[in-house]
Amino acid sequence: MAASSPPHSIPDTQLGLSAGELQLLRYHQHVALGAGGSQHARTQSSHSYAGSSSHTASAASSGAGRLLLDAGSLSALAAHFDRLMASIQQRWMALYQETQTATQSQYDRAGNLIQQADAQIARFHEVLRQIDELQTEFAKVQRIGEIVKGFRARVEALDRHF
Repeated sequence: MAASSPPHSIPDTQLGLSAGELQLLRYHQHVALGAGGSQHARTQSSHSYAGSSSHTASAASSGAGRLLLDAGSLSALAAHFDRLMASIQQRWMALYQETQTATQSQYDRAGNLIQQADAQIARFHEVLRQIDELQTEFAKVQRIGEIVKGFRARVEALDRHF
């Protein structure tokens, strides 16, 4: 390879990606080459490529729509995607934990509400039982009262008779 030749690249439209995926790939390639510039320069010099990492990054941005195929660019892109995936996974785990906590909290609250409702229902049943007992007692007292009135009427009748 000649010292002045640009890094190998292919049109990124040959990758079979959707327009959104292509835009995302281009963005992340630009970020990876910008963020990993010093690492890319070291990799680039070890592969006998002439030029600096900024040359490669500018080639990537000026050749928008091309995926750089040199080992350093691909390595930087892979490392960037590894970091991105780790970040996504950490965020996913945090959201999963928040969801678990919220779900457990709702479950606990629902359990407490059910216990409270059960206690109120039991209290209501006890009040109904006591009302039934009072109605029974009231009916007994009413019958006894009628019997007493009957005896009283007889006693008064006997008194008048004597």
